[in-house]
Amino acid sequence: MTAEIINRIRDAMRIVIDPELGQNIVDLGFVYDITVVGPVARITMTTTSPGCPASSFLLEGARHAAEGVEGVSSVDVEMTFDPPWTPSRIDPSVSTSLGFATIN
Repeated sequence: MTAEIINRIRDAMRIVIDPELGQNIVDLGFVYDITVVGPVARITMTTTSPGCPASSFLLEGARHAAEGVEGVSSVDVEMTFDPPWTPSRIDPSVSTSLGFATIN
């Protein structure tokens, strides 16, 4: 059941769009971890850089999206920059559309 809720949270967070890159935070690789203990979800995420002006917007969007998932009563979102985000975290299906070349 926990894996199912985590998948639903991940899917719900796809509505949160980074305003600069125009893609969702999940496919951009901003979501590092999701854990669920009982009705409490904990999300660890990042942005492209510590000075990202959209950090608060993205954090609140992730929280709001996760709170809408059935079975979740509260959400704790932690913003981290360790490890730093890199374009290699972008889902390959999105990476090409953003102009990032795949390096083998």
